[in-house]
Amino acid sequence: MKRVLLILVSVWCLFPQTVQARRFSLGTNILGYAQLGTFNLDMSYAVSRRWNLTVGARYNPFTFNENNPEKQFQMRQQSYYVGARLWPWHTWSGWWFAAKVRYQEYNMGGIRSRETEEGDRVGAGLYAGYSLMLNKHLNLEFGAGMWSGVSFYTRYGCPSCGLTLSKGRKYFLLPDDLSISLVFVF
Repeated sequence: MKRVLLILVSVWCLFPQTVQARRFSLGTNILGYAQLGTFNLDMSYAVSRRWNLTVGARYNPFTFNENNPEKQFQMRQQSYYVGARLWPWHTWSGWWFAAKVRYQEYNMGGIRSRETEEGDRVGAGLYAGYSLMLNKHLNLEFGAGMWSGVSFYTRYGCPSCGLTLSKGRKYFLLPDDLSISLVFVF
């Protein structure tokens, strides 16, 4: 994350005239926090009037009811992605369509059943949404998408017992990025 921020600051210093043209944005998905407190950050750079490049991360370190194994549950993850957005009208205004490549390390379980799954996922996704300009520097974005790829997993009988039920590789197709985001454009 620090490397990405360092790269964006370096580009900003090398090309200061582009900042005045509203080339950068920083956003967070408000609905992401409802996913058991998942922190998220999205940074974008407009490379033209209709295209921007995006990098982002999600992080959730929380385990709930950790001292009570019968009621323990978690949706821990760290996830990183890069992608591009096409804006039919103009960057940060109106409809958009996006594609992302994503990596996720996860540990989820204890929510619907006592089984827990942890592993790594690698995949790509397609997304669409709408950006509503609230003022010159603040947007409200709505979006949704799907991502697909391969998961390398281990499944356990319960969140804390360590009984391995299965492990392997499987392909997945999952909904992703149901979002209502606040985006600061500068």
